[in-house]
Amino acid sequence: MVNLSSILEIATATHPGMVRSHNEDSIAADAEMGLAVLADGMGGYNAGEVASGIAVELILTEMKKALAGKAPDELNGKEMERLLSEHAAKANGTIYQAAQSQPQYSGMGTTLVIALWHDNRLSVGHIGDSRLYRLRGDALEQITRDHSLLQEQIDSGMISKEQARYAPNKNLVTRAVGIDPEVEAEVHTYAVQPGDIYLLCSDGLPDMVTDEEIELTLSSLKANLPLAAEQLVQQANDNGGRDNISVILVRVLKDFPARSGWLKKLKSWF
Repeated sequence: MVNLSSILEIATATHPGMVRSHNEDSIAADAEMGLAVLADGMGGYNAGEVASGIAVELILTEMKKALAGKAPDELNGKEMERLLSEHAAKANGTIYQAAQSQPQYSGMGTTLVIALWHDNRLSVGHIGDSRLYRLRGDALEQITRDHSLLQEQIDSGMISKEQARYAPNKNLVTRAVGIDPEVEAEVHTYAVQPGDIYLLCSDGLPDMVTDEEIELTLSSLKANLPLAAEQLVQQANDNGGRDNISVILVRVLKDFPARSGWLKKLKSWF
């Protein structure tokens, strides 16, 4: 397995917000493995944090096992996408079973974003409306597309993006982990450049802070990733903090090609 701890700089921040009594978001990041996971739980009293906790812990543990025996050149985009889909499905099944078998967890579920860096690429799997953004240069781009009723209304032209900011029921997701016996993660792979900064966040951030404000904060504070993470959370709280807010920031410091893959190509030329 490739060790990416000298390649990726990671900062995290999470806060219950100004309204909620407890935090139902769960986050984890492992620079060595090149993995970041964020989940925003939903459900009855405390059940949301149980669901998000199960999802994050299971994916972290299972990915560690799956990647341990792999050589760098085996970790291509298709293989990584398969692992993300597989482990998202496993998390779904585990949470669904817990919700079925224990009345206090009935109806619990969670959103999910998994980001996995490998061979100068990033594979992303997501379910629900937690997001992944990329800051490249000073331009911020939303990489994931929300699985939400609101996004479907935007896509069909019923409302504009600007109107969506003030729409009621903006948190109705069309896909979540643990609600149905099966769910499919949306999975894609992207090329990565040194200097890129990636932001994983729960909807508590973009619901309170505009993309323009996020872009400005990341651009002006990118030299200090921990401060940027704290500042984003602070901005959400300053604007009302109506939900839990979680942020994972990941900066790519340099190229990270899969070395043995290059070696194999080199040998094939002779």
